[in-house]
This record gives sequence, C-alpha cells and structure tokens, in this order.
Amino acid sequence: MNDIERRLYLSPAEYVDSDHPRLQSHAVALTAGIADPVERARVLYKAVRDGIRYDPYVDYTVKDTFRASSVLAAGHGYCVGKAALYAALCRASGIPARVGLSDVRNHLATPQLLEAVGTDVFGFHGYVDIHLDDRWIKVTPTFNDTLCAKLGVAVLEFDGASDALFQPFNGAGREFMEYVAHHGTYFDVPAKFLIREMAQLYPKLCKPGGYRDRPMEDEAAALAR
Repeated sequence: MNDIERRLYLSPAEYVDSDHPRLQSHAVALTAGIADPVERARVLYKAVRDGIRYDPYVDYTVKDTFRASSVLAAGHGYCVGKAALYAALCRASGIPARVGLSDVRNHLATPQLLEAVGTDVFGFHGYVDIHLDDRWIKVTPTFNDTLCAKLGVAVLEFDGASDALFQPFNGAGREFMEYVAHHGTYFDVPAKFLIREMAQLYPKLCKPGGYRDRPMEDEAAALAR
C-alpha cells in the first residue's frame, strides 16, 4: 500500500466517521497502552463483535443504520453497521480499513428472519478489510458471543494474522454460512445504494421504524428449546 492509499484508508468518511468525538474516545479507551497494531485490531474486533448486539431488524430506510457513530450509540446494529463501526475504530487507532460487501447464504437463520427476508441468501453482507503487516485481512465482527451460544455456533475468533470470515459449520457440523458472491471494498459505506437495493430485495424486512422490536437472540433461544 502506498502513502496515498494509507492516508485514504485512515481518513474519516460520512459513515465510517472515525473523527466522531465519542467514537475516538471509545477507541482510545479500548486500546490504551497497546502499542502493537495487531493487538489493537484484535481488541477492537472483540469489542465490536460482542459489545454491539447483532440486530437484523433495524430500520434499513434511515442513514444512521449505516453510520458507525450511530451504531456505537445504539449498542446494536446489523452487519454493515457493525462493519462501519469496526472500520472507524480501526482508522481512529491508526489501522487502515475499508468496508467490503458480499452475498452470503445463511443455512441457520431463524424461521422468523427467513420469513421476513424471503430467501436464505442475504445480499450485501458487510465485512471489513484491515491492513496489517503489509497485507489486507478480511474480518467479520457480525455475530456477538451470546447470539452464537444460542445458535450453537462457536464465536468467530480473529488472530490478527488470517482472515476471519463466517464460520462454515455450526457446533453440530451443519452448514452455517456460505459466501456466494463478492462485491468489492469501499472507502465508505455506499448507504444510498444499500437503502435502495435492500428495499427492492427485501421489501417486507425494510419497513420504516424497523421490522420488529424482538431481538434475534430470543428467536434463537426459542429454537434451542
């Protein structure tokens, strides 16, 4: 990565708003005393993975759903919002980062989520590319630890050296997540595009105010009983 690219992927954006005061304070608090960029990336990853509850029933019609500082303030978000937050925290901590989008097939979505989406293929899943040790590494801080426990899936660990993408199998050996298409990486979340595309792909899910207030963890817990 050349100097211009490095400066670009360390810069704040509209949705990866790494210059937001609350977000910067959070990054400083999480990484205080940690000089190693790899360890900073790991600490920030776990903070977003487990500290921000995964919520697929957010309001996809509003821009704040895709903005890092808004997801941090809310304490919950869906994959793209959580990716924006992780990218922003990395940039605020001196780690170049960009947002990636892929389509994934979810083999273990709850019946309620499948009914809302209408398919097991989830378009425009968000992940993060971070630059460590002179290479880009793909990281997915989507599913928090308590949700994973209810789904019977081990949490997705990140060692700072290799890609951390969705687990292909759950604890019982059943297929869990599968990447079916990649749509590239971006300096910022293409929120206007996603608002339009998500509404066309999943009209039932994308309703003003959000699809429902019930956490997905409640649905997962009910399935486990």
